[in-house]
Amino acid sequence: MRTRSRYRVLLPVILALTTVFTVGTATAETTPPSPPGDAFYVPPSPLPNGSPGDVVRWRQINVGFPRPAVKAWQVMYLSTDALGQPDVVTGTVMVPQGADPAKAPIASFAAGTEGPAFRCAPSNMIAIGALYEQPGVNDLLNSGFAVALTDYEGYRPTSRTTYVTGQSEGHAVIDVVRAASRLTETGLSDKAKVVFRGYSQGGGAAMWAGQQQPTYAPELNLVGIAAGGVPADLVQVALSLDGHKGFGLLAYSLIGLDNAYPDLKLDSYLTDTGRTEFAKLQQTSCTLELLLNYKDKKLQDYTTSSPVLTPPWLARVGENKLGGTPPKVPVFEYHATGDDLVDYSQAAALHATYCKAGANITWKTYQTDHITLVYTGNADVLQFLKDRIAGTPATSNC
Repeated sequence: MRTRSRYRVLLPVILALTTVFTVGTATAETTPPSPPGDAFYVPPSPLPNGSPGDVVRWRQINVGFPRPAVKAWQVMYLSTDALGQPDVVTGTVMVPQGADPAKAPIASFAAGTEGPAFRCAPSNMIAIGALYEQPGVNDLLNSGFAVALTDYEGYRPTSRTTYVTGQSEGHAVIDVVRAASRLTETGLSDKAKVVFRGYSQGGGAAMWAGQQQPTYAPELNLVGIAAGGVPADLVQVALSLDGHKGFGLLAYSLIGLDNAYPDLKLDSYLTDTGRTEFAKLQQTSCTLELLLNYKDKKLQDYTTSSPVLTPPWLARVGENKLGGTPPKVPVFEYHATGDDLVDYSQAAALHATYCKAGANITWKTYQTDHITLVYTGNADVLQFLKDRIAGTPATSNC
């Protein structure tokens, strides 16, 4: 009798743990056990059939920050890579406790540069409370938004991330919103108002998502985009990084494009030292290491010849240059006039291109540097996005 009594007491705990560590699709009647630990990030082979945004697996998690209180899930979902082929991407969905998820707007938060190593994946950073953009995430959660934050393509124990590849990143930003609403446990609506928000790498990804959304995900109720520090023209950004403090970002960009486009053959341009250092960078570096360990380095330190201005690379980079199809919704684009990592002039040129095409653009500059604006721009971003949710008309300042 005593054993049965103990079992009755423990049964709810057992069931709760089973719920936390189960995985499956949003429509599955049964859910198989979640791959444990880091195995969660390993793509299934073959990939399951389905549509972009379908949930492949999920697990409820505790996030590593105390406020605001949220319910959170890590998800793996179907998406589309830069070559138009199906892939899977991971991410995190957070819903503030106390909010009615059926009425909550959804913000797809495109993270800035975290670094190529698996430990740097945004979902890993969120889980341990180390996401440097957490203040911006908290702003949204405190304002009643659900937040869906993609890891982008390629984060897994043997990472092959596709950094600055807008054609891939935009899809990931869009499809994490679909996944958030298709995961029934979140309670989010597929009719919810949606915004895209990002800075630096995330600003480029959010803007790419805005350009792709009308044809790739016309069903989304997208109402606004906030994108800062946008790397719109990768050639101009690269030229300003070689030999300067941001060289690690340039090296990572080459690796990211090479992972997205195998035809680029980055290895053929590298010296033996370059192969060793680039492999080390990809396996071990997060943002801090990129900025400190590779400061003021030059491509000539690692290559037999630079790939940056060769026809194959220029062609692929051209496919990832923003401006061709302006977003259909109001955009808040902002940039630091003293930006020391993402060239100011190319962002201003994107603003002019969008304005010429008749887009609804609010453009704002700040007298500061790149990293400072990660934080000082948050208040204006939040107000812009809240106004879009409220239905307040946006007035372009083109």
